[in-house]
Amino acid sequence: MILQSVIDIAEICARKDVQDIVLSPGSRCAPLVLAFARHPQLRVRTVPDERSAAFIGLGIAQQTQKPVVLVCTSGTAAYNYAPAVAEAYYQHIPLLVLTADRPPEWVDQLDGQTIKQSQIYGGHVKRSLDFPVETNHADSQWHATRLINEALNETVAFPEGPVHINIPLREPFYPEEGETFAYSSEVKIIEEVSPSGQLASEAVSTLQAELKGFKRVLVVAGQGRKDQDLQEAVQNFCRMTGAVFVTDTISNLQIEGETINYHDVFLAAKAVKAEPSIQPDLLITFHKSLISKNLKLYLRGQQQMQHWHVQPAGQVADTFQALTRIIRARPESFFQQITFTQSEQTVAPAFANAWFELNAQGHSVLERFQENSPFSEFKACHQVLRNLPANSLLHLANSMSVRYANLIGVSELENVEVMANRGTSGIDGSTSTAVGAALSTDLLVTLLTGDMAFLYDRNALWHNYLPQNLRIVVLNNHGGGIFRMIEGPRNQPELRPFFETDQRQTAQKTAEDMGLTYLKVTDGNALAEALPKFFDLSAGPQLLEVETSSPENYQVFAAYREMVQQEISLDKNSSL
Repeated sequence: MILQSVIDIAEICARKDVQDIVLSPGSRCAPLVLAFARHPQLRVRTVPDERSAAFIGLGIAQQTQKPVVLVCTSGTAAYNYAPAVAEAYYQHIPLLVLTADRPPEWVDQLDGQTIKQSQIYGGHVKRSLDFPVETNHADSQWHATRLINEALNETVAFPEGPVHINIPLREPFYPEEGETFAYSSEVKIIEEVSPSGQLASEAVSTLQAELKGFKRVLVVAGQGRKDQDLQEAVQNFCRMTGAVFVTDTISNLQIEGETINYHDVFLAAKAVKAEPSIQPDLLITFHKSLISKNLKLYLRGQQQMQHWHVQPAGQVADTFQALTRIIRARPESFFQQITFTQSEQTVAPAFANAWFELNAQGHSVLERFQENSPFSEFKACHQVLRNLPANSLLHLANSMSVRYANLIGVSELENVEVMANRGTSGIDGSTSTAVGAALSTDLLVTLLTGDMAFLYDRNALWHNYLPQNLRIVVLNNHGGGIFRMIEGPRNQPELRPFFETDQRQTAQKTAEDMGLTYLKVTDGNALAEALPKFFDLSAGPQLLEVETSSPENYQVFAAYREMVQQEISLDKNSSL
């Protein structure tokens, strides 16, 4: 068959342990659709909206940690993948993006659904490849097979990420009656062995010797998955050296009493920012992005410190403008290999004491404020996060949801893993990503989102795979409430409607149209009453809408900020 090399793409994917395919219907992609849909070892789902399809694929890959294949037709369908592709690139999520295309001679000839698709994602993919137009010759078949192998290997090579293959296809697209449609039994598979990520013994000795010269060591973890071995390795390192471990919510490494979890609270206090007792002389970082702007700005102000970043391969970002050393190792290996005895500890105890004293103050201020403040979306988030079921997943939409969650934290909960699209930090695919995760686990998946992010991504629910374990909490303040929290737009006469985007919709009709049980609350008592039923795993997919007022939310949050300024300082005794 002329399209045998295209059919064999599915076979190569199956043999290289790909399990999930997310495709969107179209004509030009028909050979790819048939190849994947007919393969007995692949799980294929159809999602009509390409933007949602790509984010659902990202959510699946994020959860399974295996490549997910996206398939779409030609033209602007490919562009609709772009937001999820960019997110996958910066979040290091393995996607194989297959875009069907017209043959190259028809580009710019005013033919239907024809745009310039080669290299369409620019620098937001690890590689962009062009599938051969003709594969009748043996060399072309070898080339086609090699490209698919190389692309899949590249998706999982550290740092993982998306790879794009543009596939020009000529008609006919469909096998004729009686024509053989079979996968090649002798298809070639190319495997790649990953490097160990271990430090050489000479490097270990050098780093250990240098570490002994630092008196104030701060370890900061970026976004990452739950990893018990890594967590124990960092904890042991901190116990041996006296270093302080700071963790955002999305690091999934928070442990009450052992990590600094409330830095986003206390670093907002003006009295703390110039406090010399907490200033590090060495910063050690690993993993990806941080949520906390307070932490990022604080560390950017510490230009006297050294900064080591631990990462086995790939480009390293100088987020704090202080990078002095890149350590090519897996974080777990680094912290396991750099060992000390208790007698060798050189970090000043006062450094850790100051950080933990401020952490305790931050926690105290946060909890006392929540207990005594009027109902708002901030308080609603606190109620939801403090009542999450154990052994569940939490997805956070961007804008205020993820910021509230980082202030409140989930450290007191048992085995709750936190996910968020913090690669590009857009609101466009938060619901779709949570849906993808829910399709890939039996655990309860809770999405905490705002009204704008939810309404923007309603097509996340427009398909035939609504997960029974999905729960969505929509914080509806009827506009982009985050802009009222920011001094710049808040002080402009155009705040509404040009920043807050005043809208009067609710999520009720969407929930009903898509088959979710709908609940609505407007106060804390009703929310407390609704949560047990909402989190019941046997109750099916549900949407809980929390309706609040944007001006009132601002007043509550402003009062919280004022309390932070008044009560957090190392110059007085803790209020605990």
